[in-house]
Amino acid sequence: MIISTYDTAALRAALGIEMAGIEGAGVGAGWGRVAPGRASDPDRHDETEVFVITAGTGTVVVDGRRQEVAAGSMIVFEPFETHVLENTGEADLVFLTMYWRDAERATRASERTDRLADRPLFVFSTPPTPNGDLHLGHLSGPYLGADAYVRFQRMNGAQAWHLTGSDDFQSYVQAAARRDGTEPAETAAHYSAEITATLKLMDIEPDQYTVTNAEAGYPESLREFFTRLVASGGITAEEAPALFDASGRYLYEVDVTGACPTCSHGTSGNICEECGEPNSVVDLVDPVASTDGGPPMAGAATRYMLPLHEHRADVEDHHRQGRVPARLRELAQRIFQRARHDVAVTHPSTWGVQPAEADAEGQVIWVWPEMAYGFLHGIQLLGRRLGRPWQAQAPQDDWKIVHFFGYDNSFYHSVLYPVLYKLAHPTWQADIDYHVNEFYLLEGSKFSTSRRHAIWGKDILTADSVDAVRYFLARTRPEGRRTNFRSASFTSLLQTDLIGTWQQWLQQVGERVEKEFDGTAPDAGTWRPEHSAFLNRLETRRQALTTALGPDGFSLNQAAEELHGLVQDAVRFSSQEGATSGIERWSSEARTTMALELAAARLLAQCAAPVMPRFAQRLATALGDDAPLQWPRTVQLPAPGTDVTLDGAVFFTPVKAEAVDAA
Repeated sequence: MIISTYDTAALRAALGIEMAGIEGAGVGAGWGRVAPGRASDPDRHDETEVFVITAGTGTVVVDGRRQEVAAGSMIVFEPFETHVLENTGEADLVFLTMYWRDAERATRASERTDRLADRPLFVFSTPPTPNGDLHLGHLSGPYLGADAYVRFQRMNGAQAWHLTGSDDFQSYVQAAARRDGTEPAETAAHYSAEITATLKLMDIEPDQYTVTNAEAGYPESLREFFTRLVASGGITAEEAPALFDASGRYLYEVDVTGACPTCSHGTSGNICEECGEPNSVVDLVDPVASTDGGPPMAGAATRYMLPLHEHRADVEDHHRQGRVPARLRELAQRIFQRARHDVAVTHPSTWGVQPAEADAEGQVIWVWPEMAYGFLHGIQLLGRRLGRPWQAQAPQDDWKIVHFFGYDNSFYHSVLYPVLYKLAHPTWQADIDYHVNEFYLLEGSKFSTSRRHAIWGKDILTADSVDAVRYFLARTRPEGRRTNFRSASFTSLLQTDLIGTWQQWLQQVGERVEKEFDGTAPDAGTWRPEHSAFLNRLETRRQALTTALGPDGFSLNQAAEELHGLVQDAVRFSSQEGATSGIERWSSEARTTMALELAAARLLAQCAAPVMPRFAQRLATALGDDAPLQWPRTVQLPAPGTDVTLDGAVFFTPVKAEAVDAA
C-alpha cells in the first residue's frame, strides 16, 4: 500500500506553478498547487494525463477551449493536447495528477484530422506590399501554403478561412510612388488590384482581403489599438538617436541601406532579410541614404518606443503554446541575448495612420505593429459578413490563428506581435501556429521586383497550367532551406512526371476499363497476396499525406512527394500485375487489379485536392465521383458499375521552355 498526502513543504517550482512528485505509484503522479491569480505554463506531451481537483476553483484551458473546474472535478488530457490550469479563486487550487504512456493512444491522437474542427480557424498569409505584382517567389510561399492548408482543413470539417490583404502603408509603397511619379494611394490601389487578379489565376481566393487604405473605419480602430498599447505603459514617447539625409529627411526601412550589425550582410533599415534580426537603423554599418545616395547625418527623433528586451518571458511563454518552428525559437534566442533593444513603433512620415496621442504629431504607426492589429481587424470584417460576433478589440481564446510568412518577416510575426498582443489584451491567450518559408531563388538568384528578375504569375498561369505550377511550387517551395526555380526543371517535371507518368497511367487505366469492362468499374474478384499488399501500400500513402497536410507536420514538399509516390506505386503495381491481363483463367484476379487501380486513382483525386484543385475535380468526375470535398478516412474501391471516362482524358498539357523563359 502506498499513501500520499498533500504536503506544502514538499512543493517545488515547476511548470510555472508548484509541484511535488509521488513515488512508487506505478504511473507518473504528483500533487500540484496553483496560487490565486496564477496559471501553469502551457504543457503538451505524449502521455495521457489526469487531473483531479481536490481544493479551490479555476479554469482549465485545452487547445483554446475553457472549462470551469472545482474540487471534485476530474479532467483527462489526451496526448498532445496543450493544457493550462488557471486559478480564478481566492484560495489555493490543489490537484492530483497522474500520467502514463500509451503508445497506441498517442498514435491515434497524432493521426486526428479533426482536432481543429470545433474552433474558428483563421489562416493568414502575410499581406503583400502593393508596390508590384506577385511573382512565383511570392506565390510559392505564404499564399500557396495558406490556400492548401485551408482546403485540407475544410475537407476535415474545420471552420477555416484564408485571410490576407493589401499592406498599403508600407514605406516601400511610398518609394514606388516616387519612382512611378504617382501618389502612394494610387500606387497601392493599382497594385492591390493586380495582386488579387494574380491570386485568382493561381486558384487562390481569400475569404477576407482587407485593403487598409480603403477600409472605412480602419484608421480609427487602429488608433484605438495603439491607444491600448500606450495605456498599458508598454510603449512610451521618447527621444532616441535617428538618421537623416542631407535635406533633413528622416530615414528608415527602404530609405537607408548598410551592413547588418549582426551578420554584416547588406540590408535595408529595420530588418535584415539574411539573418532575420531587426536593426535600429542607427546601428547599420556604413549606412547610405537611398534618397540622395550620400552618408546619413546622425540626429535624434521622438518616437513611441517599445523596450522589447523586457518581454523575453512573454515571448517564450507564447512559443510554448502553439506550433513554433525551431528556426523561429532560435531567432528569438538571438534577439533576446541583447542587453537592450528598443523598437520604434512610430516613425516620422506623411504616409500612414497617425496616432490619436497629442505627442505623436507628424508620426505614423509603423506598418509592422499596424499589421498586428490588421489581422484582428480582418477577423472582425470576416465575422461581419458571416454574422459572427468577432471583435478586433476583444479577441477570444477559442480563436486558432495560423500564420504563413517568409523568414524575412519572422521577427515581426513571432516576436513583436505576441508582445503587442500581450500589452493590448493582457488576458487573451493568443494561440498561434507559425509556418515559415525561406527565399525561393530563380535560376540561382533571388527573385527581385526592382531588378525585374522574376517570373510573374500572370505570365505563366492559365487554366491549363495552374495545376502544374501549383504542383511544382509545392514540390520545390523553400521549406527549411532555400530552393531554386529553374525553367528547365519545371518543363522537365511537367513532361516526365505529370504527363509521362500521371497522365499516361490514368489514360492506360481508362483504356483497359473501356476495353475489358465496357467503361465501368468492375467488382473486385479473387484477392492475391500482391493485391492486399498494394491496398496496404495505398493506406500508407493516405496516412503519410494526412500527416503532410495536417496542422502539426504541414509540408507541401512532402505532400507533393507523396502524391507522386502514390502514382509511382500504382504504375509499378499495374506493370507487375498486367502480365496475366487477358488470360481467362485469371480474370477474377484481373478484376481485383483493376478495382485497386481505380481505388488508387480515387485516392489521388481526393488527396490532390488541397494542392491541385482543378486536377482533382476533373479526375474525380472522370471516375464517376462528386467533387472531393471530404478527406478520405480509408482507401475505398469504386462502386461496381460506376461509369469511368478516363479513356483519352487530358489533365496536363506541355509548356515550352521558351514560354517559361519569356515569362
